[in-house]
Amino acid sequence: MRRTARGIAVLASATLALSVAACGGGEDNPADGQSTVDPASLTAELTWWDTSDPQNEGPAFQELIAKFNQTHPNVKINYQSVPFGEAQNKFKTAAQAKSGAPDILRAEVAWVPEFASLGYLYALDGSELLADSADFLETPLASNKFDGKTYGVPQVTDSLALMYNKELLSQAGVGAPPKTWAELKTAAQAVKEKTDAEGVYVNPAGYFMLPFMYGEGGDLVDTTTQKIVINSEQNAAGLAIAKDLITSGAAAKPSANDAYGTMMTLFKEKKVAMIINGPWEVNNVTSAPGFGGLENLGIAPVPGGSARAGGPVGGHNYVIWSGMPQEKVDAAVAFVKFMSSADSQAFLSEKLGLLPTRTSAYALDPVKNNPVVAAFQPVVEAGVGRPWIPEAGQFFGPLDQMATEVLIQNKDPKAALDTVARKYKAEVVPGYGL
Repeated sequence: MRRTARGIAVLASATLALSVAACGGGEDNPADGQSTVDPASLTAELTWWDTSDPQNEGPAFQELIAKFNQTHPNVKINYQSVPFGEAQNKFKTAAQAKSGAPDILRAEVAWVPEFASLGYLYALDGSELLADSADFLETPLASNKFDGKTYGVPQVTDSLALMYNKELLSQAGVGAPPKTWAELKTAAQAVKEKTDAEGVYVNPAGYFMLPFMYGEGGDLVDTTTQKIVINSEQNAAGLAIAKDLITSGAAAKPSANDAYGTMMTLFKEKKVAMIINGPWEVNNVTSAPGFGGLENLGIAPVPGGSARAGGPVGGHNYVIWSGMPQEKVDAAVAFVKFMSSADSQAFLSEKLGLLPTRTSAYALDPVKNNPVVAAFQPVVEAGVGRPWIPEAGQFFGPLDQMATEVLIQNKDPKAALDTVARKYKAEVVPGYGL
């Protein structure tokens, strides 16, 4: 089956390459975001699934669509906001049925190898979208590769950081952001004792547990030896640290319903001093009434454990559905090229504090003078790479369940991780050893 899927993907790649080659190749300036096709000659109707936050980030992407239409007046973009938590399975279902899939998708980095292995994406090798691929940062671009081909272009890169309320830490006598989990616990206890706020909120979700597990030297799988390592003693020790923050009272008890939304509300309302989150929430926090704007938001690398400090490398990519009608391909390439250009990335950086994936974007004023980008640079540099394998997007369902069991239901970390390991073996990577 996989051989057939790869054959479909290769055919799609050839179709796309031929289409773009017929339009004259790709010698554009990587920062101008314009297709080699005469923009006025393109006529198409494209559907784009945007998986970003519809209130916080969506409006900025819709502004970019309006900018695109200034030069491409005959390309209609049907913008659809699709909840991030639903998009992965929704796209797979539609692509498999060959009906209802979007022409273009904003895909989480871990989804791309999976979708490519199933034959659901155009390979972009030979197209003008990759003519300037050296301008993309290496790690974000790597998340688009599968079986020697490239199936997307990076939209944004990110990692988790420690975000903190400067005013609350100052009131608690905490002079600098904590660099270790032990320091974070002490700082959180000080906040709770000396202010009316909680010290820290730990989101009980799998992705947000990774800094704790990485901190003790853990990981999910070892792709070199093809071994499942999620239930290692290192990961159990990392989860024990997260659990202790809650059971000791240093951290607020997480909500069983919409823990992420609760965390963000409490942080914006200055009822909790510290959270672990990414650059996608900066605009949401700094625009909240009463928070104190960017001047009151501190950003630092996640605290470290006994082995290291680092959050997971995250981000999103633009991908093109392989089932798209051929006559739409040129317009889709033009749209993705515009959206992934240095100018568009600089626009999103200025509006939302998102981190560009192009080297050339960092030379533009909206980026190089952006304090949020500057604050997140050491965060991304400390980021821990994730396994770019087709199954990587399926790791987090079991991890989410595990995090709920450990942090809310008080289950033993090792026992919960053993359950995840068995699920990985049975359903996700059956070819890997335990």
